[in-house]
Amino acid sequence: MRYAKQTGTILFLIGHVTKEGTLAGPRVLEHMVDSVLYFEGDSGSQYRVVRAIKNRYGAVNELGVFAMTDTGLREVTNPSAIFLSRHAEDVPGSVVMVTREGSRPLLVEVQALVDESRLANPRRVVLGLEQNRLAMLLAVLHRHGGVATYDQDVFVNVVGGVRVAETGADMAVLLAVMSSLRNRPLSKTLTVFGEVGLAGEIRPVPGGQERLQEAAKHGFTRAVVAKGNAPPAKRPIKGMEVMAVERLGEALEASG
Repeated sequence: MRYAKQTGTILFLIGHVTKEGTLAGPRVLEHMVDSVLYFEGDSGSQYRVVRAIKNRYGAVNELGVFAMTDTGLREVTNPSAIFLSRHAEDVPGSVVMVTREGSRPLLVEVQALVDESRLANPRRVVLGLEQNRLAMLLAVLHRHGGVATYDQDVFVNVVGGVRVAETGADMAVLLAVMSSLRNRPLSKTLTVFGEVGLAGEIRPVPGGQERLQEAAKHGFTRAVVAKGNAPPAKRPIKGMEVMAVERLGEALEASG
């Protein structure tokens, strides 16, 4: 570190990562450096992700997406496009949300499959989201939406292997579950985001305007968001109809 600072040289230190995903041994290495970057990827996918876990001089959780080609890694300038299925026709159980990775808005597709369970304890399987949060959201859906899933298996997946850690995915998960349960597709031009509280309220999430602008740039014309994320009347999002909701029931009605 002394050499790097005295000579202005950039150093890359590569540390061993354990099965739990943490740096092995004492975490002196993490404390010494200015940034900690995780290079992640699935052997079955051509895409690789560089994620900033620590950044002394900038935002954390920034995400860089790269494609592995025959000539090496190439930057993906529009990562939202690779995480959307773009179905030829509307399919039930699928909805597009706008999440944030660091300062970058990112469009991802949330899919749900709800099927009658033959088990005493129906399965709750989640990929890309927090497992316990799904159980909480299904309880809110029952209490404040009047829809019970205690006899249904519920599977939720974020397309493309993306991990969404923020609460802005709550409304997308519930709308995808309802779409699959009722076998009613949601519009391909609809996007949603918002946190769902235990009392059934829809709460705003950070960066609402940037998320809506990103969705509009990709051709989405309708959005269901929390009232606090709706754009001011004097500065609407061009080409997009934004429906602001405050309760879960309003969100279910607006998305239909």
